[in-house]
Amino acid sequence: MAEKRDYYEVLGVSKNASDAEIKAAYKKMAIKYHPDRNPGNKEAEEKFKEAAEAYDVLRDPQKRQQYDQFGFAGMGGQGGFGGASMNMDDIFSMFGDIFGGRGGFGGFEGFSGFGGFGGGNTGHKTYKGADLRLKVRLTLEEVATGVTKKFKVRKNVTCTACNGTGSADGKKETCSQCKGSGSVYKTINSMFGRMQTQTVCPSCNGVGSTIKNKCPKCGGEGVVSGEEIIEVAIPAGVDDGMVVTASGKGHAGKQNGVPGDIQVFIEVEPHKELIRNGQNLEYNLLLDVPTAVLGGSAEVPTIDGKVKIKIEPGTQPGKIMRLRGKGLPAVSGYGYGYGDLIVNIGVYVPRDLSREEKEMFEKMRNSENMCPKAEEKDSFFRKFKKMFE
Repeated sequence: MAEKRDYYEVLGVSKNASDAEIKAAYKKMAIKYHPDRNPGNKEAEEKFKEAAEAYDVLRDPQKRQQYDQFGFAGMGGQGGFGGASMNMDDIFSMFGDIFGGRGGFGGFEGFSGFGGFGGGNTGHKTYKGADLRLKVRLTLEEVATGVTKKFKVRKNVTCTACNGTGSADGKKETCSQCKGSGSVYKTINSMFGRMQTQTVCPSCNGVGSTIKNKCPKCGGEGVVSGEEIIEVAIPAGVDDGMVVTASGKGHAGKQNGVPGDIQVFIEVEPHKELIRNGQNLEYNLLLDVPTAVLGGSAEVPTIDGKVKIKIEPGTQPGKIMRLRGKGLPAVSGYGYGYGDLIVNIGVYVPRDLSREEKEMFEKMRNSENMCPKAEEKDSFFRKFKKMFE
């Protein structure tokens, strides 16, 4: 699809929908657009993927909170777990059980259902690796440009002895109990007539096959404990509390299953001079009395280094200057352009004066120009009052 739609809109639910309502809405959409019900229909397939992506985010309280707060940017610019490029097997493996254990829809006897985790009418289960959570501290300079961070993580990795199959000789046998379907069925009599229930095969755990000669290194799991250096690209403009998802970088899935993700939680270090306010940055500039009175120039820090700004004669405390485009960039897919650097100007009034300095100010005390005019007093108090409204 050319442009992502709001996840709540995709599932047709409100933003305060309960978990049960979200699950029911997804099930309805998945049934409507399931590929077995719409063979060869690319539009239905895309809608099926779109619904799965929306459900992947909204079913998870943490992902949902990030999405509600930051939109698609809260998903690290990724949205759900892969968008239009996701593999159909991944969807079936992650959400197939929502329809009754194997991806089919069960119901009255004679209703064939719609395949399962693997598509078609066989639908073998695919294992999903667990997600990992990491935290990273960024400087404001790294936030401004974006950065790639490396992490050394301990996780399940694919067994090299069996190439992840779990089998010492690479062979698997069709499960004798479910005949390779991964599911077992039972017909019961009810007040509605004969009904068929569907559950995961207990012999093969839904895989559809068994391993007779298990790999001695991994014990048939297809994964072993290991270490890996992971690189995660952090986009520019991220803020405290955002989560960047590195899809497929988590624990390896058993028996060549779907790998999990890595969720990187962002923490931004305070800057020693600049204060962040969304995309804008703020700097408190304290002028000396002569510069405020006579004018001149002053240096202010930015992310790119110091710049000089012009100080007009008679600059008043509380004046705000705005340097356009000197703030932070918007996170990709959320917001637009760059923020500004806002300079809040104050004036330093010295406490300790020499005798000569005191005499100088005494001479100016009664000068007409040193006393505020009535309209200036009125303007000052209006601004002061507005600050507390």
